[in-house]
Amino acid sequence: MNMQSIMMQAQKMQKDLQKKKEEINVKLFPGKYQFVEVTLNGKKEMVRCKIDKESLTQEDIEMLEDFLVLAVKDAIEKIDKEFQSKMGQYAGMLDGLM
Repeated sequence: MNMQSIMMQAQKMQKDLQKKKEEINVKLFPGKYQFVEVTLNGKKEMVRCKIDKESLTQEDIEMLEDFLVLAVKDAIEKIDKEFQSKMGQYAGMLDGLM
């Protein structure tokens, strides 16, 4: 293999990585815990939060805060799983893209 061929393969791989990363970034990942639902995009930005108000009483406010944290964690775990699934084969090369 010559150097030009290696460079072309590296450029193709970089484009493939960027495409997969963009696919993950625009995908929505739901997280749910008890009466709290959140939705994050692949960049781990929360784009939606929904609370089932009918299930909520006044003394549940502190618990609600904990549930929000757990629902966000659930969505982030889904993003990480998707990222690993799509990008795991390129693990050593991702440092420059992130």
